[in-house]
Amino acid sequence: MEPLNEDEIRASFINCSKGEARRISLPRGLSELPWADLDFLGWRDPGAPDRGYLVAVRDGRALGVTLRVPQGGPRSQTKTTICSLCLTGHPGSGVSLLAARRTGPAGREGNTVGAYMCADLACSLYVRGKKVPEFSGPRYKESLSEEERVARMLANVEEFLGRVGA
Repeated sequence: MEPLNEDEIRASFINCSKGEARRISLPRGLSELPWADLDFLGWRDPGAPDRGYLVAVRDGRALGVTLRVPQGGPRSQTKTTICSLCLTGHPGSGVSLLAARRTGPAGREGNTVGAYMCADLACSLYVRGKKVPEFSGPRYKESLSEEERVARMLANVEEFLGRVGA
């Protein structure tokens, strides 16, 4: 992924107002991020742990969505859950249900699209083996190459963004 600046990131959001986009807390050290290893930029807001953000390049332009952790009951800390974007298995709270408000009339009516994603939104790093989930059990070995895993993840991100913008 090519590095994005603050203005490009803020202008990319499709499911919030421009005022809300101006108030988003961007990741610290934006210029020092491992851009070459990122297929999309994802981060959680340290000041508001129930908020997350995902920015991907789609059709040559940055496209961002705001995400929220829906209010719900307690999650099991003993089960392993798999991210629906990168298919990385995480124990306990390593995967979160994140919901994005849909665009247009559906979003104004309160409709959302949700997916189970890596809680830290570092899918690109997990797919490339640059980050390893805290895992206590045996790990499964995929037969796909890194390029194929990246392509699968990007297709999943594209499908999620398509549902948000539909």
